[in-house]
Amino acid sequence: MEDLKQAIISYSSRELEQRKNWYSPAAEAYNKARPRYPQDLIHQVVEIAQLTTDSKILEVGCGPGTATVAFAELGCSMICLEPNPDFVQLAQQNCQPYPNVKIQQTSFEEWTPLTLEFDAVLAASSFHWISPEVGYPKAANVLKDGGYLILLWNKELQPCYEVYQRLSEVYQVHAPSLNRYEDRETQEEILRGLGNIVIDSGQFKNLIPGQVTFKLTYTVDEYLTLLNTYSPYLKLDPQIKEALFTGLRHVIEHDFGGSLQLSSISAFHIAQKNYLSV
Repeated sequence: MEDLKQAIISYSSRELEQRKNWYSPAAEAYNKARPRYPQDLIHQVVEIAQLTTDSKILEVGCGPGTATVAFAELGCSMICLEPNPDFVQLAQQNCQPYPNVKIQQTSFEEWTPLTLEFDAVLAASSFHWISPEVGYPKAANVLKDGGYLILLWNKELQPCYEVYQRLSEVYQVHAPSLNRYEDRETQEEILRGLGNIVIDSGQFKNLIPGQVTFKLTYTVDEYLTLLNTYSPYLKLDPQIKEALFTGLRHVIEHDFGGSLQLSSISAFHIAQKNYLSV
């Protein structure tokens, strides 16, 4: 739990300008390679949070619209905040068929709400970029009484352990600090910790967690594109990254036929505004 809190502090304590542009080098890759949220998960969220065509949703950090489109299809009104200009452009393209979606280029911290009447605040793999001391009170403040905070999480896609062991040999040579593996138990422990942070904020109650597992097959090109969207790879020295990716490509092509089957957990935390929180 302490490790998780420290990780969140490391994300949210970065200068706002740095956070706004963090994903710019990989915005297109993020849009192409990051998995969408499984439809089964979205259905569960819609039912638990009682979302309808009349709902008003505020999305915090919509990115390129990874989760936005699934909720836009309900026909409900959405205001989506995204500070990164490259993501804003992609989100506008992805949400073009949905006139009910308005995308604003701003951070949640800088955003000035014109209404405190949202039925739900949604954040898909983005709320850890905001300091808990700022994010949870502000989310509660813009919600109607009885409104819901919806946090979605897609954990990092992982190959099976046997495949990881083979890839690990490449990491040990070129980037040992990135040589890590999250099994299902570890991912579930991280998700429990994220849920505890919601309750510890004192702003929300009646936390409902849920998750589904899913599998996807990525070609070697798709897999390397995916890796390029994760923060540790964005920080990596370009020469080291090139050597690492060359090694990974060689192993995947020669040992695994040029593609990998990856699995992950897609999860939600849904909690109701605590009436005492504002």
